[in-house]
Amino acid sequence: MPSGHLKNIGPSQLKIAIIGTGYVGLVSGVCLSDFGHDVACVDKDETKIARLKAGEVPIYEPGLDALLSRNVAAGRLSFTTQIAEAMAGAEAVFIAVGTPSRRGDGHADLSFVFAAAEEVAAALDGYAVVVTKSTVPVGTNRKLADIIRKARPDADFDVASNPEFLREGAAIEDFMRPDRVVIGAETDRAKEVMTQIYRPLYLRDFPIVCTGLESAELIKYAANAFLATKISFINEIAALCERVGADVKAVANGMGLDGRIGSKFLHAGPGYGGSCFPKDTLALARIGQELAVPQRITETVIAVNDGVKRRMVQKAQDLCGGIVAGRKITVLGATFKPNTDDMRESPSLTIVPSLIGAGAQVHIVDPQGRREGESLLPGVIWEDDPYSAAAESELLIVLTEWNEFRALDLKRIAQGMRTPRLADFRNIYDRKTATDAGFVAYDGVGR
Repeated sequence: MPSGHLKNIGPSQLKIAIIGTGYVGLVSGVCLSDFGHDVACVDKDETKIARLKAGEVPIYEPGLDALLSRNVAAGRLSFTTQIAEAMAGAEAVFIAVGTPSRRGDGHADLSFVFAAAEEVAAALDGYAVVVTKSTVPVGTNRKLADIIRKARPDADFDVASNPEFLREGAAIEDFMRPDRVVIGAETDRAKEVMTQIYRPLYLRDFPIVCTGLESAELIKYAANAFLATKISFINEIAALCERVGADVKAVANGMGLDGRIGSKFLHAGPGYGGSCFPKDTLALARIGQELAVPQRITETVIAVNDGVKRRMVQKAQDLCGGIVAGRKITVLGATFKPNTDDMRESPSLTIVPSLIGAGAQVHIVDPQGRREGESLLPGVIWEDDPYSAAAESELLIVLTEWNEFRALDLKRIAQGMRTPRLADFRNIYDRKTATDAGFVAYDGVGR
């Protein structure tokens, strides 16, 4: 059941401003407008705002374009480059700008957050809750409040922490049917505004967790670090399975049926990537080091994940007899997961350059990854069809488990390859299926 300061909240449409139209900001803005609120999204990128005004979604997220169009048509969603315009009359201002890992030390780069706070301070024209949606280290919201007070001693505002828990490819479902909504706020006024914002979820009994600022900030890091830990753990078990002749899928299934463990995030593969896990685990480790409370499990998770990616390179090379120079290798999938165009920290960014560096000619097929991938993976030949891409190849690597790759005609693929070898780094096939289709060599992860 929802908890804390949620009694007697009646219906209310709020005016909300969203600072930043990246993945988190855009998804949040669109979904909040679908709750019935009046939402204005602001971004300095004029080209992006022009595209959004034209109904063009600049990121790939299933269902987002239709939801955006519906709420624009209903007059609940707008886009602007002017922060004062977006904030006019707003009762809540969400800061949803990037917090990438800072080069050199791994800390979260808060320069965009603090710059947004300065602009918010200048545009405040009445009481508003300034909500941090970006993932930020513990203590950031208090620093943000100090920045606003220093710039505008007369400003009437509160700060709140409202971390996001959106999975790319399932973000709308995660926003509309969340496991929980976390609200970090310390005044009744701020709590009332935040609970009004999420009233549609409260009425459907989704858990609303009200905490202090520091607890809300830490919940996001702790949750992501724990999920990353499960991934690194099963990848270490997978390596052990290969040595002893066990099947990591059977091991993971036996583990996951234990209600205390659960089956999610126990899928062996080429390591985690994306916009959250790599930077959040690194930031949590740095926070612990800075405060003399080392997060040794998280530090190990980071090291294990780096090692997993390197192990995939070695497995690919071993399938080719240790030599990939001069060989054509076809890779299915470049994004860090299916149903997204996000290439951030994708295993492909480690594995593919290593193969190219060893002299391989790499062809890639990915339904959405080419737009970002062309600049991130120089030397790659991009193709649209897996069958033509695999023709004359000496190794086929499954790197992202797109549905398009789950039901391939493996016999047709094998017949077209120069030497049919399969490195299935997502375990979407098995050895018998591969050998029956004509592959002379197969290797999965932990099998």
